[in-house]
Amino acid sequence: MTDQKINRAFVSLDEGQMHLRKLEGDENTIPIILLHASPASSWFMQTMMQELAAAGFRGSILAPDTLGNGDSDVPSEEEPDIAYFADSLNRMMTELGIEKAHLYGTHTGARIACEFGIVFPEKTSTVTLDGITEYEDDLREQILANYAPKVEPDEYGRHLIWAFNFCRDQALYFPHFQKAPQNRLSVPMPPPEILHRITLDVLKSLDSYSKPYLAAFNYRAFDRMPQLDAPTLLLKPEGELAKLNAAVETALKLLPHGQAASIAPEPGQKASTIAAFLQKHMR
Repeated sequence: MTDQKINRAFVSLDEGQMHLRKLEGDENTIPIILLHASPASSWFMQTMMQELAAAGFRGSILAPDTLGNGDSDVPSEEEPDIAYFADSLNRMMTELGIEKAHLYGTHTGARIACEFGIVFPEKTSTVTLDGITEYEDDLREQILANYAPKVEPDEYGRHLIWAFNFCRDQALYFPHFQKAPQNRLSVPMPPPEILHRITLDVLKSLDSYSKPYLAAFNYRAFDRMPQLDAPTLLLKPEGELAKLNAAVETALKLLPHGQAASIAPEPGQKASTIAAFLQKHMR
């Protein structure tokens, strides 16, 4: 990986400020924007940023905190949808003077990247989707009702224990609130350091972490994909949720310019695959 320094900055929007991390690159190369999963922040994009640079991507690499997550301010809408978050990304780009970008998104970030590519095609060079599907109506309703509950600070600190268990349980079950054998996941438990960090992200945005989550689960990705005209790469990482990897075949039939890539677990494999895809679409 590159040892180049990742800088942090804030961009002023109507809601307040959006926080982002940036790895400076060639100003004449179209940058890439990395969009994180819920309920995390751009902290989790730092390794990907360094690996992309090491894999040969020469443009700037930016990773914002979604409004409501990390160090970004909260959404101005009570129940924002994915189109709202895509618009906030567009406004961030305008403030930074970015006319066009490659987009990578994982989970919630993948929904935002997909919608951005549809609504702002003139600002989209390519889209890489890492973990995207939509859920049957009955499961969606259960998820919306139970997946990201409102939790108030507790005088005995019980919300601190809740936050850690909330993050840990997502590595054990899907959905995490249905702890039945058939919902047990086969993915490895994240190391304690990662669980600690994502717990901090949840606690930092305790009053707003649910907003991007619920927008993501409400998003009808398969209905929207036929309108995504940019070259699109669908990733199938080894160890990803089976339901998400299975959705790749459905998405390929819907996307006008889609292709898929299976990703081995070795470090840097995902970044190398993305960098090779971007190299073919440097426009």
